[in-house]
Amino acid sequence: MGAPLRRQIHFSCLGHQLSASIDDGRMNTGLLIVSGGNEVRSGAHRGMAKLAARLARDGFSVFRFDRRGIGDSEGENGGFLSSGPDIAAAASAFRKACPELERIVAFGNCDAATALAFYHDPDDIAALLLANPWVIEHDGGLPSPVAIRQRYRTRLRSPRKLWGLLTGQVDLGKLWQGLLAARGGGKESSIARQMARALHDTPRPVSFILAEQDNTAMAFQDAWNRAAFDDLRDSGRGRLVKISTASHSFARTEDAEALYRAVRNMLHHVAMG
Repeated sequence: MGAPLRRQIHFSCLGHQLSASIDDGRMNTGLLIVSGGNEVRSGAHRGMAKLAARLARDGFSVFRFDRRGIGDSEGENGGFLSSGPDIAAAASAFRKACPELERIVAFGNCDAATALAFYHDPDDIAALLLANPWVIEHDGGLPSPVAIRQRYRTRLRSPRKLWGLLTGQVDLGKLWQGLLAARGGGKESSIARQMARALHDTPRPVSFILAEQDNTAMAFQDAWNRAAFDDLRDSGRGRLVKISTASHSFARTEDAEALYRAVRNMLHHVAMG
């Protein structure tokens, strides 16, 4: 059997032409990838293009697209909070381009994960894979307080770092700034609360894939442990998949492999269901 076919298509969203790539598989379950930030559909280090090709070899069709104002797509970039119509149009275009599809799993990283939580149609999406969801209110150029606290805990366990502090090799001004920032984080993120509410009513399974040492993932882990997500945790519909890396985009070979396994496992689960 030859390599799966990758084709380029265009579809309409609110009067604009959006560009997409499809890696064709043979199964009736496919993956819709929503790009995070201002990334084009190939992803950082072409990670999403590589993931799509690999899943297509497993038989799963994969649809990637540039939202309005990004990459090859027309329109104005309004950020992830304006991407609801783009996601809906992409899911519809995926079904039209691959009429054999019966179920769609949707995947997004960072603010794309948050957008999917907010804007997915539970009648059209069979499951959600949300990697490192963005729940940080205002970063001010600094990591989230929970990430800063974790960083200081790690440093205090290091004899070399302690010696640097005792011998004056550590910038005390920066240390004080970090300690003040680490005191924050007492309030629950309003973005996290909105995400929990958006996921409360969906009957679909949700997997959160976290790069354990990534600042964004640590902020979400803190939110996940709070009351807003009690229902999702207690019902068993939400689960965490942790990957031991600091790479937000799962760039290392072993990270990409772990991400691939997590996505493939959900696709197989949905296909068998």
